[in-house]
Amino acid sequence: MKAVIYARYSSDNQHEASIEDQVRIAKALLEVRGWSLLEVYSDRAISGATTLRPGYQALLADAPKGGFDVVVSEGLDRLSRDQEATAALFKLLTFHGIKIVTCSEGEINELHVGLTSTMNQLFLKDLAKKTHRGMEGRIENGRSAGGKAYGYKSLKTVDEADRGRLEIVEHEASVIVRIFEAFASGRSPREIARELNAEGISGPTGKPWRETTLRGHATRRTGILRNDLYVGQRVWNKLRYSRDPVTGKRVSCVRPVEEWKYKNVPELRIVEQDLWDSVQLRLGAIRNSIHSEKIRASEFWKARRPRHLLTGLIHCGECGCSMSAVGSNYLACTAARSGAGCSNLKGARRSSIEAAVLDGLKDRLMAPELVEEFSRAVIAETNSQRHDIEVAHQQKVRELEKITRKLAGLYDAIADGLRTEGLKQQLELLEAQQRILKQNIAEGPPKEPRLHPNLSKLYREKVADLQGALSRPESRAEAVEILRELIERIEVNSDGDGHVVQLTGDIVRLIALPDGQSVPDAFESSVKVVAGAGFEPTTFRL
Repeated sequence: MKAVIYARYSSDNQHEASIEDQVRIAKALLEVRGWSLLEVYSDRAISGATTLRPGYQALLADAPKGGFDVVVSEGLDRLSRDQEATAALFKLLTFHGIKIVTCSEGEINELHVGLTSTMNQLFLKDLAKKTHRGMEGRIENGRSAGGKAYGYKSLKTVDEADRGRLEIVEHEASVIVRIFEAFASGRSPREIARELNAEGISGPTGKPWRETTLRGHATRRTGILRNDLYVGQRVWNKLRYSRDPVTGKRVSCVRPVEEWKYKNVPELRIVEQDLWDSVQLRLGAIRNSIHSEKIRASEFWKARRPRHLLTGLIHCGECGCSMSAVGSNYLACTAARSGAGCSNLKGARRSSIEAAVLDGLKDRLMAPELVEEFSRAVIAETNSQRHDIEVAHQQKVRELEKITRKLAGLYDAIADGLRTEGLKQQLELLEAQQRILKQNIAEGPPKEPRLHPNLSKLYREKVADLQGALSRPESRAEAVEILRELIERIEVNSDGDGHVVQLTGDIVRLIALPDGQSVPDAFESSVKVVAGAGFEPTTFRL
C-alpha cells in the first residue's frame, strides 16, 4: 500500500523535533506493515483546532487525486482536535478509499471518530479552563497575566515568585501624565498625537502616536486615556476568545461588565486620582453627546460596506501607512497628516487610482489569449460536469446490480427455510434501497448544461462593461466584492507630475502576463501601473 504521513505540533513553545519524532514513529509503523512512503505533510506551531493549516490543506487537496491508500499519523489528535473537522476528514478520505491509521489507535473507524474527536474537543475546553485558572492565579499574586502596557516593563529577576511583575518606566510615565493633562485641559487626541510626533517622542512599540492610540475603545476600555492600570487597578477577564469556524481566526468578544475582575496594584499608579477623574468625565461627556449617541443608534457597523471600490486597500508607498479620505475625492497619507514623520504630503485623486487599476485590468482581460483561455475554461468545466454526471449515473447502476445480487441470495436463503429477525430487517433495508435506486435511474441523469453559441463575444461584452457593473446598484455589490478579493494591497507613490500605483495580489496574475512573462503564486509578486498627467496607465512592469 502507498502511504503518506501527517505530523503536527501546536505552539512555538513545543520542541521543533516534535515533527521529526512523529515522522520517525510513523515510519516504523510503515516498515512493520510493509507500506511504501510517498509524502510527509507537516504543520509547525499551528493548533489542531483549526483546519487552516498548509500541510493539512495540501493533504486534503491531494486525497482526490488517488495517489495514496492510507494516511498515517501518531494520533488522531495530530490530524485534528475539532470534532466536526475530524468527521469531515474521515468522510472525505473514506469516500476516496483512503484509510486513516494512527500509531496509538490503529485503523480509524466511525467509533474512533465519535469517541476520540469528542475527547479531543473536551481536551481543548479543559485546556482553556486551566489556562484561565492559571491567569487568575498570576493576577491574584500581583503579576501580569500577559499583554504589554505603555509605561511599564517586566521586572528582571531570577526569583520565580517575582516573574511577571511590572515596574514603571519613568520617561514613559511622564509622557502619560502629559497626555492626561493635555486632554483634561481641552485638547483633542489628534492634536496631542501630532505634537508628540513632532517632538520625536515614540509611541507604544516604537510606532508614531495616533489619535486612536490615545482615546481607544470605550466598551473594551482600551487606549492610553482609559487604561485603569495607570491608577493602580488591574482589570482583566474583559474579553472572551473563540475561533471563527469559517475563517479559523481567533476573535475576541467583550464579556459582560459584571464578569470583569479587578485587582488593586497601587505600586503601579502613574496618574493621580483627580486628574484621572477629570479625564474620564470628559471622555464620558463626549461619548454621551447627542452627536455620538446618534451615531451609535444608527448601528452603522452592522451594514458597513466599503463605500468605494478600493477602500482600506490603498497605502502610502513611502511609509506604508493607510491613505484616508481628504475631502470627497482625494486621499492622503494618515501618517503625514498626523505629523508621524512621513513626508508624502501630496494627495491623490481616488477616482484616478480606481481608473488606473480598472483600465489596466480591462485592457489586459481583452487580450486574445485570455479570451481564448476563458472559452477553453468554460468548455473544460462543462465537459467535467458532464463526466461527473455520467460517472454518478453509472455508480447508481452498479450499486443497483450489487443490491439485486444480494437480494437474490437472501431470497434463496428464505426459500431454503432460513427465518431470522435480522434477515427480515436486512431484506427490508435492501428492498428500500433498490426502490430508490430504480427511481433515480428511471429519472435519468440531469440535463446537460448548454453552452452559449458565442462565448468569446459574450466574454468581451462582460469585460467591456466592467465599469458599468460597478455603477449599477443591482450588480455593484457583487462586482466590488470580486475585484476586492483580487487585490491585497495598493501602494501609491508620487512620480513627478503623476503617481506610481503598485498592486499586490491575485490581480497581478491577470495584469502582468503579457510577452510570455511567468508570474509566481499569488501575493509573491506585484505590478506597477505607471501614470503621468491625467493618470492614464502607460506601462506595466514587474
